[in-house]
Amino acid sequence: MIRLGVNIDHVATLRNARGGTFPDPVAAAELAIASGADGITAHLREDRRHIRDADMPRLKALSAPLNFEMAATDEMVRLACELRPHACCLVPEKRQEVTTEGGLDVVGQREALSSKINRLKAAGIRVSLFIDPDTRQIETAAALGAPVVELHTGAYALGGEHELERLQKAAHTALTCGLELHAGHGLTYDNVEAIAALKGLAELNIGHFLIGHAIFDGLGPTVQKMKRLINS
Repeated sequence: MIRLGVNIDHVATLRNARGGTFPDPVAAAELAIASGADGITAHLREDRRHIRDADMPRLKALSAPLNFEMAATDEMVRLACELRPHACCLVPEKRQEVTTEGGLDVVGQREALSSKINRLKAAGIRVSLFIDPDTRQIETAAALGAPVVELHTGAYALGGEHELERLQKAAHTALTCGLELHAGHGLTYDNVEAIAALKGLAELNIGHFLIGHAIFDGLGPTVQKMKRLINS
């Protein structure tokens, strides 16, 4: 069975639009778990545009594992080591971007990432690297000792030519390197099944579509339908 991690960032986006406490992303996470989510993902960004520091301990206290999505900065590594979530996913982050625009350049940042990965692992945190489906990036991730890679599916979701083939090749490389394989970004009901069919895939992390579609169908039924699709 492929695990589904539900990213609840955009519940916090809606909350922060008025600066209050409603809707509560932790309540949304509880509902997602009750509806079949296997884990919760939350991205604590440098600018705190959606998830806030105070949300993270409450999310960690829930019954499902917390995946702390984060930039590879000293501040975030320190916060993660204090919180000790089940997992951390290192992602590239630019203040001006609307959402994560691409994978982490593991090859170019190898030296800087090495110490951060080691610090997180020493704190008992499972480390994943969010990367483009590129052989060199995957092989470098393995060399750095990251046990998991999460393949960036954004270009595929936008209809890029040959992107599914790239992902299939990357999945094979990851498994050959002994890595646990995750994927995510831009996935919907309409495009998720081909990604769920990637050989060896263990986990999908999906957020924006699930929270957006919940406006029409409710979060519980939306999570349940996505679970059925990825494991059909």
